[in-house]
Amino acid sequence: MNITDEIIKLKKEKNAVILAHCYQPVEIDEVADFVGDSFYLSRKAAETNADIIIFAGVHFMAQSAKLLNPEKKVLLPNLNSGCFMADMINVAQLRQFKSQHPNIPVVCYINSTAEVKAESDICCTSSNALEIVKSLGVPEVLFIPDTYLGKWVEHKLGNVKVTTYNGFCPTHLRIRPEDIENARKQYPNAKILTHPECHWEVCKLSDFVGSTKEIMEYAQKSDEKRFVIATEKGVADRLNRDSKLYGWGKEFILIKDNIFCQNMKWNTLEDIYNSLKNEEHEITVDGKTAQKARICVQKMLNVMMGVGV
Repeated sequence: MNITDEIIKLKKEKNAVILAHCYQPVEIDEVADFVGDSFYLSRKAAETNADIIIFAGVHFMAQSAKLLNPEKKVLLPNLNSGCFMADMINVAQLRQFKSQHPNIPVVCYINSTAEVKAESDICCTSSNALEIVKSLGVPEVLFIPDTYLGKWVEHKLGNVKVTTYNGFCPTHLRIRPEDIENARKQYPNAKILTHPECHWEVCKLSDFVGSTKEIMEYAQKSDEKRFVIATEKGVADRLNRDSKLYGWGKEFILIKDNIFCQNMKWNTLEDIYNSLKNEEHEITVDGKTAQKARICVQKMLNVMMGVGV
C-alpha cells in the first residue's frame, strides 16, 4: 500500500478531514478532502463533523480551524509552516497602532495569529475583504497586517479611508509593475490574473484581481486560452494540471519563476501521514484568547452568510 492509500485509510479509521490550501505542493490534493483559499477552508472547518482536522497550510490557518472547532483535534503536518506576514505584527504592536488611531474599528486579515485576532473587531480574507469593510458602514477602518490588500480595498471602495499597518507578503511583493509590462509584451493575448496582496501598481495593470480561489474560478470559466498567473506557484500548478485533466486546452504561465512560498511548501505527504498516524503537532489556543479571536472570525462568517453581526 502506498502512502496516499495509507493516509486515506487512516482518515477513515480516525474520522479525520484534510484541508489543503491552494499554495500547498500539488500532490497533497490526492489526499485532501477540500482544496481552496483561506475563506473556503475557514467555512469547511466550521462545517466539518470530523474528529480530527489536518490542515495542510500554515500555522495561522490551523489556528483559525481550532478557533472554529475548539472541541476537535487540529494538526499541522509540519511545524515549520509559518507565515512571514502574520509574524509582522504582534499584540503589543497592534495595541500601539490602535492607540495612534483611537475609536476606529480594526479589520484583521486572516493571515494573522489568534492573539492578534483577539484584539481586532472583525476578520476578513482576500476573497471577502471588500464585503467585510463595506459591511461595517464606517468612514474609516484600520486594516492589519497587509498594507497592500488594505489599499486595494480602499481603491476599490472609494468611500472608505483604510489606514493600514505596514505588513506585506514577501512572495507577492516580488511581483513588480515591470513584470506585468514584460508579460504583456511576451504574451500579448494572455489575460493577467493577480492576487490583491500584490502592490497596487501591479493590480492596476492586471486584467483581474482576486483571491486564489477567485483566480482559479475566473480562469476555468473564461473563454480565453492563455493566462499569466501573478500569484503563488501552486495556483498555476493546479490550473495546468486541471487543464490537462479536464481538456480545457488552456495554458497558465507563472509570472516569474521565484513566486513560491517556502513556508507553504514545507508540508509533504509523509508529514501528513506521520501527523495523522501519531496525532502529533496539535495546535492549541488558550481559552481566553480563543474566545475573543473566535468572535472576530465568526463575525466574518456571519456577514458572508447574511447574518447580523
